[in-house]
Amino acid sequence: MRSISQKKRPLKSVLAHISTIIFDLGGVILDLEPQKSLALFARYAGLPEAAVMEAFIKASWPEAFEKGELDSAAFRDRVRHSLQANLTDARIDEAWNAILGDLPLARLALVAGLRPTYRTMVLSNTNAIHVAAFHTKVQEVTGGHGVHHYFDKVYYSHEVGMRKPDKEIYEWVIRTNNLQPASTLFIDDLAENIVSARAVGLRTVHLTNQNDLFDLFS
Repeated sequence: MRSISQKKRPLKSVLAHISTIIFDLGGVILDLEPQKSLALFARYAGLPEAAVMEAFIKASWPEAFEKGELDSAAFRDRVRHSLQANLTDARIDEAWNAILGDLPLARLALVAGLRPTYRTMVLSNTNAIHVAAFHTKVQEVTGGHGVHHYFDKVYYSHEVGMRKPDKEIYEWVIRTNNLQPASTLFIDDLAENIVSARAVGLRTVHLTNQNDLFDLFS
């Protein structure tokens, strides 16, 4: 699969006839540091990192949490049960949120600069605990602005009850906003999400290096 990092494409060739741009958050706008989260869970639970990873990979509840099928309290209980560790809510939240890395203001400024020309949206697989931490991070970085200051629409999987890469979430965003897929660009860091977005007719950029975001719009 082609990616921007593998082959630089001129701005005009990517954005020709585009009116709406949909951004993923993690891995595109926000840095992700999964190893930090894994290490902290392992430390607090007194387990090897491999055991923590296996417990999370085998579980269905992380996806259920991202679809809003579990609330935060139920999610924390699932973590405690899976890791067989009596972790406090605060420690679970701290370890869970450790995945959220830097949020460079320059990326938000880049998106804000696109709004006079394009409709901009967020479509993110996420959950209530991460969103609360992310919103705090945005306000800290921007001096008080919220994420909606930078995007026209923001859609979180746990709020809409669907998640990528299921086609239904793309179709719902398209239908809700009366979008024309051929004039809508979707930017994501995961190949499986790109594949399903293309399947519903969206134009796509598979962003494998976050620094390439600036190359797209320079």
